Amino acid sequence: MICHGGTAVAAYCPLRRFSIGCAVPIRASVAPVSDVPKGIQEKPWKLANARLVLEDGSVWRAKSFGASGTQVGEVVFNTPLTGYQEILTDPSYAGQFVLMTNPHIGNTGINFDDEESSQCFLAGLVIRSLSISTSNWRTTEALGDYLASRNVMGIYDVDTRAITSRLREDGSLIGVLSTEESRTDDELLQMCKSWDIVGVDLISGFPVRHHMNGLIVLVLTGILTPFGEIKKLFELLPMILASSTIFSVAWHPMLTGKVPIFGICMGHQLLGQAIGGKTFKMKFGHHGGNHPVRNIQHNRVEISAQNHNYAVDPESLPEGVEVTHINLNDGSCAGLAFTQKKLLSLQYHPEASPGPHDSDLVFGEFVQLMKQEKLGKP
Repeated sequence: MICHGGTAVAAYCPLRRFSIGCAVPIRASVAPVSDVPKGIQEKPWKLANARLVLEDGSVWRAKSFGASGTQVGEVVFNTPLTGYQEILTDPSYAGQFVLMTNPHIGNTGINFDDEESSQCFLAGLVIRSLSISTSNWRTTEALGDYLASRNVMGIYDVDTRAITSRLREDGSLIGVLSTEESRTDDELLQMCKSWDIVGVDLISGFPVRHHMNGLIVLVLTGILTPFGEIKKLFELLPMILASSTIFSVAWHPMLTGKVPIFGICMGHQLLGQAIGGKTFKMKFGHHGGNHPVRNIQHNRVEISAQNHNYAVDPESLPEGVEVTHINLNDGSCAGLAFTQKKLLSLQYHPEASPGPHDSDLVFGEFVQLMKQEKLGKP
């Protein structure tokens, strides 16, 4: 009953009946397997066929892409939303499994214009979801095919958020990636515990020099760098030190103060040691393109691209050295200036332009420092 204006009215809801018929006759028998397309016979999904074993004893089942086999490395997490190809070809990731916190990877494929170098250096790639298709006008190859051709292992369909939380709590962990079913979890765990990235010379060789408008950029690549060549370059021209692999620099103090020097990333750490400071290995390092840094000199915040496992201890620096930048995530030293020695340095990569132009000021400051040196001004 529905009450309308004080009058009861009976509700009327007519019901209709209808039937559906099929015009196509139903087969009495199922088609033989040979007549069924291959794609229907097979399972439409891939089963877990890989493992990531961490030194804390945890085992993470996953699906593999790229190369197959067994590989050991240090597991670190990286936070950018884009740029996986630059990460793959960055020499500073040598010996590491890079876990991407962005869940969807591979959707832009691979193009050779975005490579940082001519080869992949990281030990493996760990992601949540692998894109089944690519959508970019520059794409020349799928991510999985690219890794397979360069013998780099990758896994997906793994809980990257849980692993990231573990790395933040416990610090970077040694891990083993394996697609070999013959290896037991205990065997892979023993591989973890018997390997350590600290002290490993991952990129040994000679310096690579690039000429840019009269400025020599020296990339230090390992402990085999000839002392005579380094010393000669320091004495003759201003230079930028850019790399990310730490090694002994006991002889560097005699090289500082000759000409203006600007250190980037590893160069920041080298200069910190050269002036008497100390460096230490961080809990899980800084890896990403969205790290906030406070520029103390200009009282502003810059968004930075960072990739390093070591940091300079500001308490160990001598008198006269100014800490110019601080990482706002953990308060670590992100920049130095030492006017007496004509030095300045940043722990992050201003040339990567993640801001995109937040850190451009530092290049102007270095140019001004070189002009003053050329004019003989103090």
